[in-house]
Amino acid sequence: MSNIIQEKVDQAIQILEEMKIDLWLTFVRETTAASDPVLPLIYGHDLTWQSALILTRGGERFAIVGQFEAETARRTGAYTTVLPYDESVSPALLHTLERIYPRQIALNYSLNDPYADGLGSGMHQLLLDHFGETPWEQRIISAEMIIAALRGRKTPTEVKRIKTAIATTEEIYRRTFDYVKEKMSEVHISEFMHSQLTEFKVKEAWEIGHCPIVNAGSHSSVGHVGPTDTKVMRGQLLHIDFGVKQDDYCSDIQRMVYFLDTGETAPPKVVQHGFDTIVRAIQEAVSAMKPGVPGVEIDAIARRVVTEAGYPEFKYATGHHLGRNAHDGAGILGPRWERYGKTPDYPLEAGNVFTVEPGLMVPAYGYMGLEEDVLVTESGAEFLTTPQTELVLK
Repeated sequence: MSNIIQEKVDQAIQILEEMKIDLWLTFVRETTAASDPVLPLIYGHDLTWQSALILTRGGERFAIVGQFEAETARRTGAYTTVLPYDESVSPALLHTLERIYPRQIALNYSLNDPYADGLGSGMHQLLLDHFGETPWEQRIISAEMIIAALRGRKTPTEVKRIKTAIATTEEIYRRTFDYVKEKMSEVHISEFMHSQLTEFKVKEAWEIGHCPIVNAGSHSSVGHVGPTDTKVMRGQLLHIDFGVKQDDYCSDIQRMVYFLDTGETAPPKVVQHGFDTIVRAIQEAVSAMKPGVPGVEIDAIARRVVTEAGYPEFKYATGHHLGRNAHDGAGILGPRWERYGKTPDYPLEAGNVFTVEPGLMVPAYGYMGLEEDVLVTESGAEFLTTPQTELVLK
């Protein structure tokens, strides 16, 4: 069993102590149908019957699971007490809570973070039914900040895996830049990058239909959308957004290519200005990233660079957490828009890995967007990717 489960459970205990929360309860069933997003971090397997994973600030680790899954729970090495049952989870669950007698019971629900919102309404009602006349219902709180910290604070093993995924992605990009040529379609480019996934024996970081996202020129649809038969032409920009999942961890990188028009030896000034603006927005944002700074402040820096250069503001967050998923929950580098809830105000922490990805349109040439992957450290932030600071010219 990967030691990453043990690392993350140990980390969760530390977070509970730091936040002075007595007990964190993850309550699940039939996780192949509806899995809690935190389960891959603290358990690493599916669970069938109603199951309760309990961690306490005192360091106790309980797995209350069906009889036929008890041995798997033991083999994780993360749970010191495994309590199997046959007919009902209720007796072992209530006995454990009574013995610990927690002042708070953190459950996986959240208004802000989908990765902390794994407890469905049916499971919540079942849990309350199990609680019955006990005092536990009155002690329920949200586990969203526990989960945000757990997902966000990458362990050294997690950072190493992300770096490996980034290195693979950068090599695929290098091969792609060598491969692409004039009049090649977005679909053709995407198919080549898919062939590289196969060659490197890695998976796509998000839905294969738009991983990569390929935008050739000014008429290509920007966003989470698949490639088309639109062809790369001279005097146009080529934008690619791509990442891999390797050993369960992701990369997420955007890169830019300019196809020189007939007679050109350098990009037009308007293209170069757009590129330089995005590079500067990224550099200034990363320079300001350090523990304790809320994500909204980092977003404002990148957004200001873009708008002061004469472009409309981009209508998305400057960056997001990166880890087991390309979009990995917790806080964001984003504005205080309603759709983001409270996540822009989450402070950065050492161990966070963020993307930084401002963008803009260069009229008549296409979309200009770069995306770098960055690790927050105790003293600031460092690039995990090799930043693109010059346009790739073809």
